[in-house]
Parts: sequence; C-alpha cells; structure tokens
Amino acid sequence: MNQIDTGKFIASCRKEKGLTQAQLAEKLNITDRAVSKWETGKNMPDSSIMPELCNILDVAVNELLTGERIEINNYEEKANENLIELKRKDENNMNKNAIISTIYTIAMVIGIMVCCICDIAISGTLTWSLIVLSSVLLAWIAFFPVILLGKKGVLVAMIAMSVLIVPFMYILSILIKVNEVFHIGAIMSIISLVYLWIIYIMCRRLKERKLLATGITFLFAISFTFLINSTLSKMIGEPVIDIWDILSVLILFIIAAAFIIGDHARKKVI
Repeated sequence: MNQIDTGKFIASCRKEKGLTQAQLAEKLNITDRAVSKWETGKNMPDSSIMPELCNILDVAVNELLTGERIEINNYEEKANENLIELKRKDENNMNKNAIISTIYTIAMVIGIMVCCICDIAISGTLTWSLIVLSSVLLAWIAFFPVILLGKKGVLVAMIAMSVLIVPFMYILSILIKVNEVFHIGAIMSIISLVYLWIIYIMCRRLKERKLLATGITFLFAISFTFLINSTLSKMIGEPVIDIWDILSVLILFIIAAAFIIGDHARKKVI
C-alpha cells in the first residue's frame, strides 16, 4: 500500500469518469484541495469517505488502497497485504505514541518530585507543592490520552476534563484557602467546557472544511467573551465590558470573517 500509487490511481479513475477535482470534491462535500492532496500522495482519503469515493469511482476499497485494478484471482492476496500493511502502520504509530507518552509521564513525575523536595526543604512539609501536584495531575490526565491515541484520544481527554475540572477547582480552593476560587472558577470552567465541546462537535462535522470551522470557532469566542464578562460582572461587580474587551471582540470578528470568506472563496472555486 503506497499513498503515491493510491493518489495516481484516484486521479486516473477520476479522469476516466470525466470529473475534475472540483466536481469530485463537490460530490463528496469536501474541498478540491483535499482531493489534490490525495492525488499527489500527501494524504489518504479518510475512512469515512472511502466507501462513497469508491462508489463514485466505481472501484473496490481494496483496489483504492492497492492503487491499481486487481484481477479476481489476486484479489484475496492483495486484500491480505493491505490488511497487514494497515496493521503494521497502526502498530508503529502506537509504539511511537507509547514512547512519547512514557517520556511525558516521566517528565511530569520528575517535575512533581522536584517541587515536593524543594517544598519540604523550605517549609518542612508539603504546602505549595500540593497545588503543583494537583495541577500537574490534571494536565497529565488531559493530555495523556491525546499523546497516546492521537485524534482518537481527544474525546477521552474532553470527557476526563469535563468530569474532573470542577473537583479540581474545589481542591484548589481548599489548598489556597480562598473559597472564591471554587465559586468563580467552577462556573468559568463549566462555561469554557461548553465552548470546547461546541468546538469539538463542530470540527467533527466540518473536518473537511477547516477554514469554516476555524471561522465559526472565533465567532463563538465572541459570544462566550460576553457570557464570561456578564457572569463575572454579576459575581465580582466588575463592568460587563471595557475598551479592551471591545478591542478583543473586534479582532476576533476580523479573524473569523477572514476564515469564513476564505472558505467561501474556496467553495466558489469548486
């Protein structure tokens, strides 16, 4: 299985069907840039798109992965080769991710140990190092699934953060002996989590339209900026919005507009 061979095969089949890259992209509801990346061997089609792509090009998935038409008597052999190659790639990725995850964990442990030793040496007991410990543990739980599993770990990390962030804010408020940390921090954390979940779901839905997804993300950031400010205003009596907030919103709007216009321009070309 070779990405370049697969790309050339996609281009050949597309031309046989009399389709341009833009027309094929439109049928799959993706960008022509994505098709171009397939055909130049830079990327492989996503597994969720492969069945529809094969149906349009009138080829089997096995032929797409092999990068050539397969005679019926060689079909099973090629299928086995592709399965073995896919398994080997998955194993290599898992081994690499496992090594990186181990290094990440060791670095976290060393950091915690250094902080605890310094804290005991200075204070005679564990004081401020407990804040570091709880923060590092939360960071480890949040990032470890992503490092180990890649994109598949994002959902695990999101669920873990959703479950642990409020208890973390409670523990933090106890450690620093400031109740407002929990009262304010928990609410801000929940609002932030809602924002992150919206972004996650949107990016999953628009994974082939990254420019549009990014633009909408910045637009949502504007809404959540006002929501956070109004919530803080009620809790601590600060103004709902000041000049810096207005400037931030303006910048976010300009960035969002740029990405959305860019996506529209790309779709117009298609």
